[in-house]
Amino acid sequence: MSEFFRSPFDRHSTASQVIDGVDLSGKRAVITGATSGIGVETARALASAGVDVTLVVRRPDAGEQVAADLRAKTGNDAIHVARLDVADLASVNAFVASWAGPLHILVNNAGIMMLPELERGTGEQQFATNYLGHFALALGLHSALADAGGARMVTVSSSGHLFSPVVFDDLDYRFRPYDALGAYGQSKTAGVLLAVEADRRWSGEGIRANALHPGAIATNLQRHTGGLKTPEPYRKTIEQGAATSVFLAASPLVEGVGGRYFEDVNEAPQVTSRPTELGVLGVAAYALDAANAERLWDLSTTILR
Repeated sequence: MSEFFRSPFDRHSTASQVIDGVDLSGKRAVITGATSGIGVETARALASAGVDVTLVVRRPDAGEQVAADLRAKTGNDAIHVARLDVADLASVNAFVASWAGPLHILVNNAGIMMLPELERGTGEQQFATNYLGHFALALGLHSALADAGGARMVTVSSSGHLFSPVVFDDLDYRFRPYDALGAYGQSKTAGVLLAVEADRRWSGEGIRANALHPGAIATNLQRHTGGLKTPEPYRKTIEQGAATSVFLAASPLVEGVGGRYFEDVNEAPQVTSRPTELGVLGVAAYALDAANAERLWDLSTTILR
């Protein structure tokens, strides 16, 4: 890996600040889970820079309301809505089949957190939603990304990845007792590994992929946890929470950078144990491990067959 990446931004920076002065007219973006939280703010920031944005959402009626509001706020009429449930591979395949033309930005933003009971769809539900559906989406849109002549894929992971590596021999909790936090952590580690392997495989085609921790933001994501538990001084606003996603998706400063994990709009340091103090949390070495990334990609390809 090349030199450790530092930007002029920090945890207080907002999505508007990191994209200020950037003109992305003519670019097209797809954002999953863009009806609430940082997904909406990511869409707003990109649309404000001239991007043609498609919000892919489970509930198109809610998506249309968001799109109308964003058109009014940004003055950009090129904001579209399409149905996509990332936990449903048939839905992913239908969206992929409907897409035509190049894609410059793919933001894998949708997610669920700490389901209290074990649920299985295409595997354990957090893994299926947070990772496997996005893997299938990226694979399906690979040609569109390659056709862009320079594309970026951004995957929203979490510091939650520090609670579990990918347990390859028991992805779906058929042997282990179900643990909501462990399952969430595994799914978010998988998201980082997706960025690592996609960048390795596709960077030669001009596709760069990175993953990120957005920070502690009070959103619908915490509905199963009783709300955000992070102490007030360490929380972010939605505008700050979307900053790292927007930076990785759009900033010229990160051109040519890939296969990395960011937090607070900067590359995160690697750690060998889970931090016990709040602040800069870092990324687990197992989440950036090339062998883990290749193994997960191959296994995921097999699952999708």
